[in-house]
Amino acid sequence: MSLVLDPSAQDLLFREARTANTFTDEPVTDEQVRAIYDLVKYGPTAFNQSPLRITLVRSPEARERLVKHMAEGNQPKTSAAPLVAILSADNEFHEELPQLFPHFPQAKDAFFSERPVREGAAALNASLQAAYFIVGVRAAGLAAGPMTGLDFEGVRKEFLDDDHTPLMVVNIGRPGPDAWFPRSPRLEYDQVVTTV
Repeated sequence: MSLVLDPSAQDLLFREARTANTFTDEPVTDEQVRAIYDLVKYGPTAFNQSPLRITLVRSPEARERLVKHMAEGNQPKTSAAPLVAILSADNEFHEELPQLFPHFPQAKDAFFSERPVREGAAALNASLQAAYFIVGVRAAGLAAGPMTGLDFEGVRKEFLDDDHTPLMVVNIGRPGPDAWFPRSPRLEYDQVVTTV
């Protein structure tokens, strides 16, 4: 096989991993979330801009406020998940660029002085980081249930501000016994890859 990563790790991260719809009641600790972030923060983004922001919804009051903004089919699982995270893009990420991109701190003003440019860059790169985050949850031996069935503007007003754009809500925990739907098909190599 051409992959260096151990087959059991490949299974954990990809082949056997699934989007979870139910979870056990085992809590997800702050230490686990910190370990996930400390791993996935190394995933690449353009200019190392790192625009992903994570809001952990832990209190019952905050959970209730979030659930009302979820699509009807996502409300029960969001209510019951051990931990819920709102993943958003920081449209003012450029303020951190002198620290994050020290060999060219002028990038902040040279490339990202205009808000529409920042919003596009933040959406793309925070989405990359959201994917890294999901794989990091799997690396911790947990399951993720990412969802985009929600009132984005409602979530932004309830939990964020005008400088942050919500991307998705992710339920996190140990998968319950009925967590998985049957595996959906995937496209084959020849359907995706073209050589020119």
